[in-house]
Amino acid sequence: MDGPAPLVYRGVSKSYKTHFWQRSFTSLDGLTLEVRPGEILGLLGPNGAGKTTTIKLALGLIFPDAGSVTLHGLPAADPASRRGTGYLPESPYFPDDLTGLELVEFAGRLHGVPEPELRPRARALLEQVGLTGAADRKLRKYSKGMVQRAGMARALVARPRFVILDEPMSGLDPVGRREFRDLILSLREQGTTVLFSSHVLTDAEMLCDRVAILKEGTLRALESVSELFASRRVRSWEVEAKGGGVVVGAELVAERGDERLWRFPATLQAEAIFAAVRAAGAHPVMLTPQRETLEDLFLRTLADEPAPDRAAGVA
Repeated sequence: MDGPAPLVYRGVSKSYKTHFWQRSFTSLDGLTLEVRPGEILGLLGPNGAGKTTTIKLALGLIFPDAGSVTLHGLPAADPASRRGTGYLPESPYFPDDLTGLELVEFAGRLHGVPEPELRPRARALLEQVGLTGAADRKLRKYSKGMVQRAGMARALVARPRFVILDEPMSGLDPVGRREFRDLILSLREQGTTVLFSSHVLTDAEMLCDRVAILKEGTLRALESVSELFASRRVRSWEVEAKGGGVVVGAELVAERGDERLWRFPATLQAEAIFAAVRAAGAHPVMLTPQRETLEDLFLRTLADEPAPDRAAGVA
């Protein structure tokens, strides 16, 4: 989508001190990043990479030591910048004497949702996140995953044009993860921009248009997921073959009747692979490259560049 970037970081650095006599440690170091309108941007990195700091800076919960953060064209410190933004924290904590419906309605009133629309919209969102039968139950009786679902409904009640999700799949079972993925994809289809952080790389692989990889406060990579996968390295070759004996230089992966699956090193060419299979008296049926996953790319990106010298810090 065209239009101004809803969230922009320019040369942002942030440091902390745990005690006044200790030297500060750097949580972010010179971060420059734009979240494009209408995209899903995944913020990836190990613990202590700076993901949560990045999100807190966007929401005006903390302030940069250097650089600038703008949200919807306004300084992130300006409360008006947060209009049109929904937020789900990693470990949400809500007043547990409220019901799920009351929580979502309360958030809607804070955002100025018209009262006649509020209850129908709140119930529809709770149904969308799988809490239809628990809408009138107190939050103290919710499981962690149910609280996460209620938090998502709360984040969406004002129909924000930009949504920030910090580890949104935390505490969800496999069905819940799939439902949340479908919900996030539906937000993109509606034109909503999404920034989310995650430790689960398969979620990012299935959802993201781009990924930003952080390590120890620095941005190590900012890539289109489609381009990343187009450039994936081949880890190995797998050949399905019929008949024959042992194939020299290959690992037997699976065997069923006279059909065998052989694995060859990535360094070999197709011609050499087919020659080795035929030399064993086998008939090659299919040759398939086994390419890197997003996890492989993630780990390779982190390993390619030495990290700056700094003290251990928060995420």
